[in-house]
Amino acid sequence: MDVKTAFLNGFVEEEIFMDQPEGFTAVGEEQNVCYLQRSIYGLKKASRSWNTHFDEVIRGYDFIKNDYDHCEYKKISGSSVAYLVLYADDILHIGNDVKMLGDIKAWLSTQFSMKDMGEASYILGIKIYWDRSRRLLGLTQSSYIEKVLKKFKMEHSK
Repeated sequence: MDVKTAFLNGFVEEEIFMDQPEGFTAVGEEQNVCYLQRSIYGLKKASRSWNTHFDEVIRGYDFIKNDYDHCEYKKISGSSVAYLVLYADDILHIGNDVKMLGDIKAWLSTQFSMKDMGEASYILGIKIYWDRSRRLLGLTQSSYIEKVLKKFKMEHSK
């Protein structure tokens, strides 16, 4: 899933002023500046602000943050387990209960403007493949490795 305009969801913690964007300046108010209440793209702290806001929201839905990777969350409900991984504005969620995953997806859509990207097949250069009949999930970086080998003219290496 992709969070649309993710970085606009975060709040700024200090006073930040900026020049008015072109086309938004009213006649006679050209010297006025904008006082930012929320993050905007390009702001140095925008991704941190977004991550802090996302963390507060997701923890409110009983997700537990991983102690070692602060963009990974887990939710346990009885025998159902769901994992959620955040990378910038992309969310990968996996689990052992289809209904729980659907509920999480629906809930996330009430919290943020989301775009459902469908079943994950690639994330961060990692190919994800399924063999549902054998209940297997696999990960490979072969395409990435080939790309790196080609870049350094080593594609014929063994």
